[in-house]
Parts: sequence; C-alpha cells; structure tokens
Amino acid sequence: MDMETFEVKLNDNGRGELLLLSDSLQAGKMDIFIRNSVLTVYHTEVDPIYAGKGFAKLLLDELVRKAREEALMIKPLCPYVHGQFKKNPDLFADVWWKQAEEN
Repeated sequence: MDMETFEVKLNDNGRGELLLLSDSLQAGKMDIFIRNSVLTVYHTEVDPIYAGKGFAKLLLDELVRKAREEALMIKPLCPYVHGQFKKNPDLFADVWWKQAEEN
C-alpha cells in the first residue's frame, strides 16, 4: 500500500514548495510563497504516473490544513486551487484571501 506524506520546503524569503511524496518519491507539488500571514499558491502539479489518484486534492487538503493550523490566508493564483475555492466557497471561506491588492 502506498504511503503518502507531505513536506514543505521554503527558502529564507518564504518561497518554496509543498511536496507530496508517495513511498518517498515526489508525486506532486504546489509552488507556494508565504509572507505576512498570506500563503500564495501559484501552481499545482502531479506527476503523470500518479494521475487519477486524487493527489491534487490531497495537496489542496494539506495546503488548507497547514493554512488553518498556522492562521494563514490562502491567495489562490493557481487555476486548480482557485477553481476548487470557487466550486466550494463555504469549505474555504475561512482561509480564502480575496483582497484585490496588498498593502
């Protein structure tokens, strides 16, 4: 049975990735940036050999869990994440950063 785990790798500027590992191999990732309690997600990618396993959803669930745990708001620039937020606004209302511009 596959074992999925997550790992966050950020540089000193708050840029990096949320990685999804399946049996210790990278199966997918989200490109993220964290600053001033806003977690911006730019891109979601799942390796084609893992297609159809719901791994993008696993990444999204982990992103939201992390945001809630660390009191971050998510700025969904990634089309996949933005689409999920728009499709299920009630599920994500507490973490969806909707301001038009940053201060």
